[in-house]
Amino acid sequence: MIQLDAPSIVRPARHFIPESFEFRVWADIEPFWQQLSSRDINSAEALNIWLRDRSELESFMSENGAWRYINYTRHTDNTEYVEAYQFYISEIQPQAAPYSDALNRKFIASAYTDSLKDEASQIYIRRIKRELDLYREENIPLYTRAEEEAKKYADLVSQMTIHYKDEEITLSQAAKYLKDSNREVRKEVYEKISARRLRDREQMDIIFNELVRLRTQIAVNAGYKDYRDYKFDALDRFDYTIEDVHSFHESVIAEVVPLVKALNDKKKAELKLDIMRPYDQDAEPEGQQPLHPYKTSEELITKAITSFSRLHPRLGEYISTMNSQGYMDLDSRKGKAPGGYNYPLDETGIPFIFMNASGKFRDLVTMFHEGGHAVHSFLTRNLMLNAFKHTPSEVAELASMSMELISMDCWDEFFSDKEELRRAKKEQLESVIDTLPWINLVDKFQNWIYTHPEHQVNDRTAEWVKEYEEFYPLEVDWTGYEDFRAISWQKQLHIFEVPFYYIEYGIAQLGALAVWRNYKQNPEKGLESYLNALKLGYTRSVPEIYKEAGIHFDFSREYIRELMAFVREELDKLETEA
Repeated sequence: MIQLDAPSIVRPARHFIPESFEFRVWADIEPFWQQLSSRDINSAEALNIWLRDRSELESFMSENGAWRYINYTRHTDNTEYVEAYQFYISEIQPQAAPYSDALNRKFIASAYTDSLKDEASQIYIRRIKRELDLYREENIPLYTRAEEEAKKYADLVSQMTIHYKDEEITLSQAAKYLKDSNREVRKEVYEKISARRLRDREQMDIIFNELVRLRTQIAVNAGYKDYRDYKFDALDRFDYTIEDVHSFHESVIAEVVPLVKALNDKKKAELKLDIMRPYDQDAEPEGQQPLHPYKTSEELITKAITSFSRLHPRLGEYISTMNSQGYMDLDSRKGKAPGGYNYPLDETGIPFIFMNASGKFRDLVTMFHEGGHAVHSFLTRNLMLNAFKHTPSEVAELASMSMELISMDCWDEFFSDKEELRRAKKEQLESVIDTLPWINLVDKFQNWIYTHPEHQVNDRTAEWVKEYEEFYPLEVDWTGYEDFRAISWQKQLHIFEVPFYYIEYGIAQLGALAVWRNYKQNPEKGLESYLNALKLGYTRSVPEIYKEAGIHFDFSREYIRELMAFVREELDKLETEA
């Protein structure tokens, strides 16, 4: 049996910050930053203690900010939570930033930093040097303003609802009707969703224009020619280049887009349609009901815990611990921010899962996706430095996307009917194929945006449509819905809130397929390699972490072709079970 630490709800003892310390305003926390800034580091041992204390302070502040963000996203219409989060991003973060930079400089300048020879420390030093290269004091207020603009986006989306069947529902809740086998139902709901998003089209463009302006200025201040290049470095992409990403775009067009077209042609035949419309893409054939894996969020959690426990008892304990502490908010509702996330709580070591579930099959997948992140948080909670717990996105998303696939062996907890289970697995594998073009489309679009920062709204719209047709060529008739396709990028919150954090999903998806392939060949060894890789946190480079998982860090055209062939084989097996 793979050995994993038991979950604990006990916060580790503090050494630097008093156990009873309460943080209300910046003046409360500033003395700890000042103490670290002025402390003498006169030995290698003193440096290690200084690093431990800095990590403790960063963990404390991170968790404080995390709860403000969590409460705000759960209740964007709660004035107290909104003000608490706003206070943190406008008053606390800007004052902490200069101290953080000063501590970075103190660390690199120390005569004892060269004594840190282990690989984890070298990864940390590399990261600190990158932060020093990027830091500019004049960017602090620009970052604050950018976060405030991104918050406006979340506020707008959180209030989006439609009326259907005499009920006001969120767009997430409405999405389940797009799978209905009745085409008129799909059409009506799709048009209501489209009309609702179009109402805020102009306001979304205003917000995004300001974000592009702010982000471009940040890059220029740091000595970069554009924000694309700046953000590439800011995301710690040490192991591949911008040119590699461009090749990824082209490889997906060549190797994956034809598979998506084949899936759509098959879908059109199943639906007995001559022409596929936008509201047909997720539909079930006539007489077939959409998959409903659970009725309540409590049932979703209970069955997820059982599924994780079947993979490994400890994994079930991790999710059960979160649930018992109230560290989950799954249901969609008005006033709740869009999307889903797993937020690590750096001091306590128990993460928080946030979702917008509404009874759809994709909610099940999201539960295991965020659960994969949660497992990752638990496996790294005891690493020495807080920085070691926060991996690059290519590793973080490997954790989550691998869990989506590995967990399929346990989905009979949700689908007792073998045919429904087969359909669920088939839908998941088809979504793997279909998602890769969207990921690369979003990334390529952002590349264009930030390398053309002077563009106008009409230019942006035209570029989106042009690139959309590269990744989804002539498969759907958009006649009458051109305006909605033109703004469909606005539904992707990453573009507004976490720019360029998206191509990692594509890289990690390839890695996840390789992890799943290993798991299918040898479940115990495959799971052990995967979990051992996650335990490393950010104490190794990305390629080394992938190697520990028993896979390649590779997104070349040849590797994509190989993995797509594997997915097609698995889909063919599911077809023969029908």
